[in-house]
Amino acid sequence: MRLPGVYRAQHDTSLLRTVLRRRGGVAGRSVLDVGSGTGALGIEAVRAGAASLTSVDLSLRSVMTSWLNSRLHGVPATVRRGDLFAPVGPRRFDLVLANPPYVPAAAPRPPRHRMARCWDAGPDGRILLDRICAGAPGVLNEGGALLLVQSGLADEHATLDRLDAAGLVPAVLARGRIPFGPVLRSRVRELRERGLLAPGQVEEELVVIEARHG
Repeated sequence: MRLPGVYRAQHDTSLLRTVLRRRGGVAGRSVLDVGSGTGALGIEAVRAGAASLTSVDLSLRSVMTSWLNSRLHGVPATVRRGDLFAPVGPRRFDLVLANPPYVPAAAPRPPRHRMARCWDAGPDGRILLDRICAGAPGVLNEGGALLLVQSGLADEHATLDRLDAAGLVPAVLARGRIPFGPVLRSRVRELRERGLLAPGQVEEELVVIEARHG
């Protein structure tokens, strides 16, 4: 279920869920789902055998949705409201899942109280990505890993470089191409003028990146 204003699980969520299932190594692990939205990724992790799940989102409606869905699916989850890793304090996890906003937008900051906050991420799409790359080492156990999905429009190479600079070992695990959705279709002209879209490009590439700690 999904309360109004909560990001609907779409192709990016599906791609990360598929990688999570194929990758394995979840059984017995502690999992943090940051920017949980509907809670779909965390629920998938528990179904794969995760020992514990903590879900975090800044949006109150997303927190409520994650909590309700965890209960409807019989998944024991601790759900917290707050900004990225702040609500979990000094805790560390074996696996961190992230599907943050990553769509380039004209505004320098994402809106706080409109649906667009679920996808807008500043001019380069990296407002949340850069913070996740910097903060992930502080919430990962030795031998743990971050699994993150983003658009190629938000520069996957920058993500790989920042994760490497943070002391993690990053690698691309999967790619997928999807037709532009309504948001990107409405921004084609702007993104082409900025050089973020090639002439005639009508598909977006999604990328799943893993970054291991130690």
